Amino acid sequence: MSVAHDIDTSAELSPNDLEAFWMPFTPNRAFKKNPRLISRAKDVHYYTPDGRAVLDATAGLWCCNAGHGRAPIVEAIQKQAAELDYAPAFQFAHPKAFALANRLAMMAPADLDHVFFANSGSEAVDSALKIALAYWNVQGKGSKTRLIGRERGYHGVGFGGISVGGIVNNRKFFGGLLTGVDHLPHTYNRAEQAFTRGEPEWGAHLADNLESIVALHDASTIAAVVVEPMAGSTGVLPPPKGYLRKLREICDKHGILLIFDEVITAFGRLGFATAAERYGVVPDMITFAKGVTSGTVPMGGVIVRKPIYDAFMNGPEHVIELFHGYTYSAHPIAVAAGLATLDVYLDEGLFDRARELETEWADAAMSLRGKPNVVDIRTIGLVAAIDLESRPGAVGARAYEAMDRGFHEYDMMMRVTGDTIALSPPLTISRDQIGGLFDGLGKLLGELS
Repeated sequence: MSVAHDIDTSAELSPNDLEAFWMPFTPNRAFKKNPRLISRAKDVHYYTPDGRAVLDATAGLWCCNAGHGRAPIVEAIQKQAAELDYAPAFQFAHPKAFALANRLAMMAPADLDHVFFANSGSEAVDSALKIALAYWNVQGKGSKTRLIGRERGYHGVGFGGISVGGIVNNRKFFGGLLTGVDHLPHTYNRAEQAFTRGEPEWGAHLADNLESIVALHDASTIAAVVVEPMAGSTGVLPPPKGYLRKLREICDKHGILLIFDEVITAFGRLGFATAAERYGVVPDMITFAKGVTSGTVPMGGVIVRKPIYDAFMNGPEHVIELFHGYTYSAHPIAVAAGLATLDVYLDEGLFDRARELETEWADAAMSLRGKPNVVDIRTIGLVAAIDLESRPGAVGARAYEAMDRGFHEYDMMMRVTGDTIALSPPLTISRDQIGGLFDGLGKLLGELS
């Protein structure tokens, strides 16, 4: 007797059974009672199965920076799939992997010259942490094993990433995680920073807490500090002015590696190729993902400074230098998508465009100040966060309702975390679409109880 289920392929676009898919980071029961389904996308819009256009105000999930369905990227993916569908990256390689690595190294500042490919932001972060630990080992400083993250930080969902991450619900269900991890305090203080455009004036001194951590554990035990230049997933926390530079100075003073998690901030989100460029601070490693292929094909990686790479290039030449990697590292289709995406960014000047729109974007976001239940607004680059007052005994319910009604009634896709609405549209969004987005959101906020 067969135990397989009969398959109804006619229900793929408008499924009548939603139970099989256990959705990530989603309240499954609430979603499946009133699903928000999308079946295609083009430019800055998603489309529902019945053809309704929904403005993508989140660039997918912080990733579709060039918009959707871009012909050069689609054509590159199609051509690559027909030409070379897969090639191993262990002991063999394909030419375009080196081409993309060179393009990314040229994009990164200073001597960030070497690229290790992964398949997601989570893998990129875990790779960076492993590279940091291995680096100190090959330097003869194997006692440097401690990793320092930050409260409210998000570094993906690998065990390394959630260990150095600082979002409580991402951590508390999964046991002790990695040992030897400590955390800096987060940088947000509403009393000092409310309704800030760009980098807050208050908060650079919070970097000095790294000195206290060094005093507690001693620098001889600390391998690396990892931070998001802008903390995105927790609700958009721009770095205070001078904060990142202070972290760099303290890390240099004590011989600690500094890792910028730029999975969200790279590829134009803050108006520059990287946040490192925006802030004039050179980390030892940059993790990337999301925007490298504009979300079309999974890809991530780590850009590493030359002295770190060179430290591994010793010993017999036939021996593997770093025992780490992934089956799909530098996947040919992802690499082709990455090369085409970088061409779109360059040809259309999208990083410059984001920088030029930053003031207008901030003006539009700040127009929501004074709307019911709005307690703070933060903007930086083409990102905005609107904090809503929580309902008594129901944290997150008000923002969830805004997201749900925004999709069904106002034709807009928003992201929420707790009672914070986060907006991060494709860099191709027009001025009229920015105005329409915030006009619609203002009306919606006026209707929420």
